[in-house]
Amino acid sequence: MKILVCISHVPDTTSKINFTDGDTQFDTNGVQFVINPNDEFGLTRAMWFKEKQGASVDVVNVGGPETEPTLRKALAIGADSAIRVNTPATDGYQVAKELAKVVQDGGYDLVIAGRESIDYNGGMVPGMLAGLTGANFVNTCISLEVDGNTATTIREIDGGKEIATTSLPLVIGGQKGLVEESDLRIPNMRGIMMARKKPLNVVEPTGAAAETKAISFEKPAPKGAVKLVDNVDELIDLLHNEAKAI
Repeated sequence: MKILVCISHVPDTTSKINFTDGDTQFDTNGVQFVINPNDEFGLTRAMWFKEKQGASVDVVNVGGPETEPTLRKALAIGADSAIRVNTPATDGYQVAKELAKVVQDGGYDLVIAGRESIDYNGGMVPGMLAGLTGANFVNTCISLEVDGNTATTIREIDGGKEIATTSLPLVIGGQKGLVEESDLRIPNMRGIMMARKKPLNVVEPTGAAAETKAISFEKPAPKGAVKLVDNVDELIDLLHNEAKAI
């Protein structure tokens, strides 16, 4: 089984976010980038298939050279090879189009993507990728087993869970539940040394055009001052007349 894991290069959630050029560009100075958490759950599950079923695991990213350390981390965790599509990721449709070419050229049986990235939270790429490649699709996937050409999945739905079986080729939008946080892997020294020798192939983009454009960014309003109230009647009055909460 050939598995492709899509890796997004995203800011660490502890990073301080700023914008430049009149709030039209994201300021990357001083920002630590990591593997998108939803993708990391998927990568860890892919490693299970590699170790238990002998699957091959490639990782792919759409982005510039600055994303290569993130791909190298995925290689250090245990992926066999990496692919970087040499173009900035501008919107979900453009990314899906570029990934579709990689999937079709590689003949992958299973594509594991995170259900969304934590920077833009678009949640579009896995579904569009499945549509572009003609593969089956399961989103919000929290469990995945593969037996031969049949995949059994569990996904979250409103108010519960849904169990479904489908055939390969398959694209999933994964999240926590594919593995638990305690199962996530930290690259060890041996993995880091081996990652330096594994192939990281740079491929040129197809030239897919973006369908959307970010016009400007705006930070959330800062939190207001805290007001301490020790009188119940005053609290009710403030909630009713000032906060408009009741």
